[in-house]
Amino acid sequence: MEWSRRIQETFWRLAASGLVPRRWALGRLPRLPRSAPAIDPPDRPLEIEIVSHCWRYQHLLGYQLSSLVLYPPERCRVTMTVFHAPEDSGTVEALDFFGRQAAPNVTWNWAPLSREELFRRAIGRNRAALETEADWVWFSDCDVIFHRRALDTAAELLRGRDDLLCFPREHGVTDLLEADHPLLQEGSDSVGLIEIDPESFTPETRQKAVGGFQILRGDAARALGYCDPVSFYQKPVASWQKTYEDRTFRWILGTHGTPLDIPGLYRIRHLVKGRKTG
Repeated sequence: MEWSRRIQETFWRLAASGLVPRRWALGRLPRLPRSAPAIDPPDRPLEIEIVSHCWRYQHLLGYQLSSLVLYPPERCRVTMTVFHAPEDSGTVEALDFFGRQAAPNVTWNWAPLSREELFRRAIGRNRAALETEADWVWFSDCDVIFHRRALDTAAELLRGRDDLLCFPREHGVTDLLEADHPLLQEGSDSVGLIEIDPESFTPETRQKAVGGFQILRGDAARALGYCDPVSFYQKPVASWQKTYEDRTFRWILGTHGTPLDIPGLYRIRHLVKGRKTG
């Protein structure tokens, strides 16, 4: 029932603000090693899994996936996981196209979910975290672009770190774009490789790991998932949900994350929310 859902949501948002002790709300969490897992052999490329969700945002997803084809990493290996719903024909068409594109050191991983599971991003993120074989998992959104040097620099900075959670200190953003803006129209007109002009983005600074900028160490991902101890955030929903669980995720880990200076990251801000329809 709606009132029950609202009560639970309010409880977890208050708990994550620090009003409820983690031990009381969650019980005993797995003990996590505080030192980074050994990489053997030491010269093995770092493995990073990027996890995105897409519902009727294929015009944005096209920029994200294009950036991996146009600027594939050289010093790490990337698994690009995209959760989507099979009835979203535009996204399926985009995934079909990019699945045929060769990108060195990039493995495409298309992960279908029911629409109700897709609408709660913690469900897909949790499944990816528990199943990942990567050294680090980057929980992203489909409006984030990994441009020149982004992933290689991230791999250099992440290797051997003890931090459980990291995030980019700065990334570029657009203005809040109307639906008829040329950048959005280019992504909507047809499926194909598309490029951005970095000069059209302005810097934005983050203070904590939020949204599409949450980078979790692989051993922590496999042990804790993404809000896995909170059953409320693992239940399918009828409409797209805001990611209030971001705060709960940081609360479970006990950290806001460590900022890293990673260049080449951009985010497209858009006024019309396709996720709000249907």
